[in-house]
Amino acid sequence: MLYPYEVIEVKPKLNKKKVFFAILIIIAIIALAIFYAFQLAEHKREQEIEKEKIEEQARIEERRQEEERLKEEQKKEEQLSKVTNPFTEEQMQAVENIYSSEEKRVFLTFDDGPTQAVTPYILDLLKQEDIKATFFVLGSRAKVNPELIQREFAEGHYIANHSYSHKYSQIYQNSQTVLDEYNTTEQYIQEALNNPNYHSKVFRFPGGSQGGYYNKIKNEAKQFLRQNGIVSVDWNALSKDAEGANTKEALLQNVIATVGQKQSVVLLMHDAADKILTYETLPDIIQYLRDNGYTFKTLYDIL
Repeated sequence: MLYPYEVIEVKPKLNKKKVFFAILIIIAIIALAIFYAFQLAEHKREQEIEKEKIEEQARIEERRQEEERLKEEQKKEEQLSKVTNPFTEEQMQAVENIYSSEEKRVFLTFDDGPTQAVTPYILDLLKQEDIKATFFVLGSRAKVNPELIQREFAEGHYIANHSYSHKYSQIYQNSQTVLDEYNTTEQYIQEALNNPNYHSKVFRFPGGSQGGYYNKIKNEAKQFLRQNGIVSVDWNALSKDAEGANTKEALLQNVIATVGQKQSVVLLMHDAADKILTYETLPDIIQYLRDNGYTFKTLYDIL
């Protein structure tokens, strides 16, 4: 008699230890995945925050630059109005009283330019130091260096008048010849700036407005110019860069000696072609004036 085989299902015996470790590994993998997901999310969030900060800083900088641009445009408009409108009596008196002040202030002034040999270097330094100055230009030099006149004005410096020729015998024949020299120089300044309405209204007499062989004519011319809305400015301190001082030490000592204890200083220097030493000494002059509490001003500031 045939007996059928009995099929017996043999189930593998589970290794509980292996299962346990497998579960632990799976849990660890899941935990690491969650951890790295959180880390990635946190890193992404930090990147977004950093990006927002950079964008906000960029917006702040953009607003600042726009505000600076608007201020600069407003300042230029104010400056332009001061050299296009006639001086009031109050403004004339302010210029004439430039040597008196309750605050310590200094007006850096440069005569006999502009010249390619010196003026650009002075302008570079003034820009670096954030200082504005007053340039008493010669018409003969403005005629051949219009781009320097443009730069002086664009960078906020005051362009004043120092005659056309600087030749005493030609200028000081009479009051009218003084005015003629002034007007000729104004014409070349206007042409350089492409602005027929520009009027400096401030004249520095070559050699100063007092003393010397032409003293009588100078005094008459000073009154004649004033009647025509033009005031004159001399100086009360100088480097003597046009009087034989030929070292940086000598120029600086002349400035120190002539500035003395004055509250309001109008400092005479030159930017003629042979005055590179003035440029080379200027950083020391500026430092001395700063160390002694002077604030740098231009004619714009008192008009």
